[in-house]
Amino acid sequence: MAFLEISEVEHLKSKIESDAQTLKRIYKSKNTKFHQRNVDHNRLEEFLKDGWEEHGKPLKTKTSVRKAKSHDEQFEDDIWCQAYKLGFNSLNCNRDFHLPFGKNSEEKKQIDVVAVNEDAILVIECKSSQKPKGAPSFKTEFEALRQRIDGHKKALVQMFGKEKRIKYIFATRNLRMNPNGADALRLKEAGGFLYNDNTYKYINRLILHYKDAAKFQFLAMIFKGQSVKDKKISVPAIEGKMGTKTYYMFSLEPRLLLKLGFVLHRTSANEAEMPTYQRLLVPSRLKGIGKFIQGGGYFPNSIIINFNETKRQKIEFEATSRGDDTNSRSGTLKIPNAYAIAYIIDGQHRIFGYSQSDFMDNNTIPVVAFKGLEPNEQLEMFMDINQNQKAVSPTLRITLEEDLYWNSPRLDSRIKALRSSIISMLGEDSSSPLNGKISLGEDKELLSSKPFYSALTHCGLIPEAKGNKFTYEGQNLSLYDVRNENYKDEMLSTRSRVVALIKSSYELAEISLANKNEALILINSNRGSFAFVSIIGSLSCFVNKTSSIMLSSPDEERANKIEKYLLALFAGLKDLDNNETKHLKEKLGSQADTLWLRHFQKLIHNKFSEYNPPELVDWEERQDKELQSVGREFGTDIEKHIKKKVLYNLDAFFGENIILEIGAIHRDCSKRASEEMENNYKQGLPKREIDWTEKFTLNDYLKIIEKYWAKEPENKTDIFNTFEEYYAIDLGDGFKSKKEKLKWYSKFNALRNLWAHEASNEKGLNRDEVDFLRIVYERITQIDD
Repeated sequence: MAFLEISEVEHLKSKIESDAQTLKRIYKSKNTKFHQRNVDHNRLEEFLKDGWEEHGKPLKTKTSVRKAKSHDEQFEDDIWCQAYKLGFNSLNCNRDFHLPFGKNSEEKKQIDVVAVNEDAILVIECKSSQKPKGAPSFKTEFEALRQRIDGHKKALVQMFGKEKRIKYIFATRNLRMNPNGADALRLKEAGGFLYNDNTYKYINRLILHYKDAAKFQFLAMIFKGQSVKDKKISVPAIEGKMGTKTYYMFSLEPRLLLKLGFVLHRTSANEAEMPTYQRLLVPSRLKGIGKFIQGGGYFPNSIIINFNETKRQKIEFEATSRGDDTNSRSGTLKIPNAYAIAYIIDGQHRIFGYSQSDFMDNNTIPVVAFKGLEPNEQLEMFMDINQNQKAVSPTLRITLEEDLYWNSPRLDSRIKALRSSIISMLGEDSSSPLNGKISLGEDKELLSSKPFYSALTHCGLIPEAKGNKFTYEGQNLSLYDVRNENYKDEMLSTRSRVVALIKSSYELAEISLANKNEALILINSNRGSFAFVSIIGSLSCFVNKTSSIMLSSPDEERANKIEKYLLALFAGLKDLDNNETKHLKEKLGSQADTLWLRHFQKLIHNKFSEYNPPELVDWEERQDKELQSVGREFGTDIEKHIKKKVLYNLDAFFGENIILEIGAIHRDCSKRASEEMENNYKQGLPKREIDWTEKFTLNDYLKIIEKYWAKEPENKTDIFNTFEEYYAIDLGDGFKSKKEKLKWYSKFNALRNLWAHEASNEKGLNRDEVDFLRIVYERITQIDD
């Protein structure tokens, strides 16, 4: 007996539209944020009172009006449009679609989107919130879901036949449902698929990058492991061994590979598949490959895949022969005809390129297929193949470090993995204020992962390492127990502590700056992210050093200890005037991150003087104009003294033969003088002869000083002093060799750039460096006195 009456089947079919032109018109109306109507002029006031607004120029008898869709209507329309763009060619016309799940008249459920194509039927329910929030409990609804889905399937089979795969999709927007939580587990056990914000964004990017081929990756994702057909695919193949790994070589049609294959794109939508590693395709490259194939082109190299076997889906190889001179053997490979049975390690551009051509069914592609590769082995193979090809993007590389290095024998590599893992948790944890805001893998979001990575490298929350040794001076102030030899447990514990502290700090920022949008934007920018995470690390080290807080202290206690300092920062950000804000935003280059961080630190120091980290003290000294003036004066006088004494001693040594003695230096100086005169002439400046002695560099002086270190003239007078007597200065690091006695010169040469190129170098001198210049000045001039 049929599940539905024929009249009910026909009634339901009438609500499904399959005409291409009609679907195109429906798509156009759904693919906008507004309801739009043309109303008679005499009814305009009625519509305006009901929340509509005029839009565009009035017509002769009618006025065009529009009204924003509610968030739930918008979400349903967005999902409908996405299904349409994925190539589903039969869809419900409107929201009035009630699908039976039982024979009683009340056993029907309103379905938001029903989408049908040649392979599949999607039954989609949409739940949304206007603003992001935690999802309510769906326990009651999901516990009865299996039975309801079974009823829906019976109705759909009667409508469309039994050849199509049917999938129930629970789509959410702005509802944070833990993908590993109880409700998500109930949904999965009932045979449903959770389609959250991450999935929606990922599919949109697939459509953008893969065009018509996006449907293959989409179907592989939602039907993963389910059979396309019950009968296995049989292909002639060669079996071989590579190390301990078994692999097969064969050829297969592109359409089959598109259905069997799955690309492990590094996006939040694929987080259950970790480790994932692939880049999204480049649309222009995909189009070019399709055009190349369509024009008769071909690729002689093999696609590389790994068979993703399950208990129900096993690869079989029936050997027929083995050669006398090889361990390889030929035979028949039987591949389960199932979605996502093969992970594509290399060659996705070639496979998906065939979807842009007419040769998906009548060409075959050479394939090398491994069986049983561990996820990390797939990742390493991908990196090895691609290291000499198109560079893996910095964002993807940062994200991959967690999987590449988590169990590395090198400490510094494990610390890289820890940084990567912390960033991933901040961006993927549904309870995190940064959820969906950090670019991870191939997901492009508001914030780059790089500023978080840079901040975590140096902020003190985790120690720095080189090789197998910790190098960070304040390692005992970090949230990593360097004494714990069980690094696996310690990495997990450290990650938990760091993520908890950063999350609570961002939550405090959201609350404190709720009504100060400009200040919150500063923190939620790339520069601000670096500065804020660095501040969190700086404050954590500060309270670890100055209070009773310990590594074993509860996360909440640690967060409470730094709260008052963060509140001082937020108060300072609220009070920034437009000029200060503009100064921060306009700063570019390598110094910008430092400027933001020091500015944040100073806002805290202004209220809590005890918080005055050494790097802030150093930075403020380098901004002190009076101190810079003093240092510049000492430096200039030192250089004048060196020039005067070098020329004086050379004259005493060689008289008129100076040029012959220092020929190479003379030629270089003369060339510089000549070039400067030529440049002045071309710029229209007054003509002035430049003597070669004006173009000495500090390195020129040093060569002369070293070469004639202890030399004395033949007719030495009492007032003559050797270079050694003038320039041997004890810095307390040894004072025996000429190199030790001239060690100060290298430091002086480096500092010279800080005042000689003041306009382009904003670093400046700190107080210790000015004191050093004072000591040098006093030492080399006291002999003359």
